[in-house]
Amino acid sequence: MSWNKYNLYNIANKRLQDTTKLTLYQQKWIGKRETRAYHGDEITERQFKAKFFNPKLPTVNNGSSQQAHPPVPVLTFAELERRLDFIVFRSNFCPSIYAARQLCVHGKVKVNGKKLAFPSHKVKDGDVISVDPNAIQMLKGEKGEELDFEPKPFSQPFLFVPEYLEVNYNTCQTVFLRSPISRPGRSEIPSPFPPEFHSLAYEYYARSK
Repeated sequence: MSWNKYNLYNIANKRLQDTTKLTLYQQKWIGKRETRAYHGDEITERQFKAKFFNPKLPTVNNGSSQQAHPPVPVLTFAELERRLDFIVFRSNFCPSIYAARQLCVHGKVKVNGKKLAFPSHKVKDGDVISVDPNAIQMLKGEKGEELDFEPKPFSQPFLFVPEYLEVNYNTCQTVFLRSPISRPGRSEIPSPFPPEFHSLAYEYYARSK
């Protein structure tokens, strides 16, 4: 996950493979391969299945009959959103997940006021994540003065905050409210892949769990 212009170009022009003539296992494997390459590609399969895959997925049904409910497996990667580096990236404090990991490792990120140098740390509901303003690449200006926000080129369409986070850009802090959920008509996890691919990935992991 990155705002690099070449990465954004590749995502925008990506054509998904036609899986209609493949076996069910091949379809599941392709769905897993494509989605995992975007969601947590720096995490090994063993780590993902052991710490971040939960076959019991949350959902919300508010009784809406106007919009179809997306498949719940779109939340296959919901537990990844609790990782410290994911939260820093989703809060728009970094242009990539790799830069977010670097901030964590270098001690620029705090959880509830304490430094945590572990990007894989899973936060709890209500935890407060703080980032050193001087370490945020998009903030420009002299130290001790008010900083200006200068977004990376082509990143504006991706500058949004998911509903499960509450971000205060005046203090460079984020509160993790809850796990992402699925609602009628949409899912809260940002992804360039359709729900069908997430469903195939979920079935692949659920069978091997």
